[in-house]
Amino acid sequence: METVKAPGLKWRKLASGPSPIWVADEADVKNGYQPKTVNLKHLADQPEMLAAKCASLQADMLLWRTGYRRDLLKFDGTIRSLLDVYELHERSPYRKLKHSSRRPYNHYIRRVRGHIGSVRLNDVTGVDILNWHDLWSEGGKHLAAAAMARAVLDAAISFGIMLRFAGCVELSTILRETRRKLPAPRSRETSMSAQEVISLRKSAHARGEPIMALAYALAFETVLRLWDVVGQWVPLDMPGVSVVIDAKREEKWFGLSWDSIGPDLMLEYTPSKTAETTHKTILYPLTKAPMVLEELAHWPVEKRSGPVIASPDTGLPYLEQNWRKRFNKDRKAAGIATNVWARDLRASGISEGRASNVSLDDAAKVAGHAGTRTTKKVYDRAVLEAADRFAEARLQGRERTGNGSGNAR
Repeated sequence: METVKAPGLKWRKLASGPSPIWVADEADVKNGYQPKTVNLKHLADQPEMLAAKCASLQADMLLWRTGYRRDLLKFDGTIRSLLDVYELHERSPYRKLKHSSRRPYNHYIRRVRGHIGSVRLNDVTGVDILNWHDLWSEGGKHLAAAAMARAVLDAAISFGIMLRFAGCVELSTILRETRRKLPAPRSRETSMSAQEVISLRKSAHARGEPIMALAYALAFETVLRLWDVVGQWVPLDMPGVSVVIDAKREEKWFGLSWDSIGPDLMLEYTPSKTAETTHKTILYPLTKAPMVLEELAHWPVEKRSGPVIASPDTGLPYLEQNWRKRFNKDRKAAGIATNVWARDLRASGISEGRASNVSLDDAAKVAGHAGTRTTKKVYDRAVLEAADRFAEARLQGRERTGNGSGNAR
């Protein structure tokens, strides 16, 4: 198939075999042309269609080069136009997505636009959606990816219905009916044992980065979401006030600061997921979190200011890609399976609590899932007592299994 020739067509060498991709001219991309690339894997075995698609994409780019700019807020009946309006309209729900949610949405919007952007809504059938599912899931191997792609398309269609765009109501019905015939992705069940977390911490210390060991301990013991422990960098124009700003990258940071840990070592933190909605607060007694206590011994009180997890080199919180690289090194050194992710630390802590006979109600309160009464100034007794029972049960469970805090150095 690599013998197919077409303007902009390139072939990538993948483990599964050569895969076609259309690539825009570099000069046009530098001047602002999008998309930069379009994945054409779905046309790999259709040489005529592949060549025609490349010719169409090339024609769009050349038309753009002449100065033509279509009105991105004017719906023209195609999926590409629908996605443009969904991204750019000032009243679109897309504008209200948190940064952590917007990132995967951006990825799948680009993917869907590149694959089926030229398709008209009125032409889509349920069979088309089944075929798209096969491609997006790579034959059923990545059901979660296919489900996310459909969810993004569904969100755009829903907004299109609000705007009374032709074809949106019908396509929404087709998508809903087809979804019932598709396999749902399995819930993630991967977790780490307390001993594996100890090994992970030891790996971080061996590399000379105890700050990473503290991050692992906090995420596992307190069951905070990883993006709250490590924090997130978001564009300056996103809602919220932050005192940690990187002017060069025009980003600000939100996450766990030392102010969230009181003199009595009670952690009180409002997660980013609930900060603008339910305002639920997470409480956890660090006096009953031996892994955290062991790591805190390396951090004198006078150093406990600003973000808890920050690079010792820059004093700033890590970028996500830098954090992920460090975790992968520690995971590999600790001998932990490659299918275990850093964000599994939270689920691992909750699983340990449930395995130690913690009530579902207590586990939900500690994880911030239940609708309990909270306040920023006074501890909610129901949540505090649940956290105390949760922590105590986990300690007793470790004693029974012989998994103590373990010296990570």
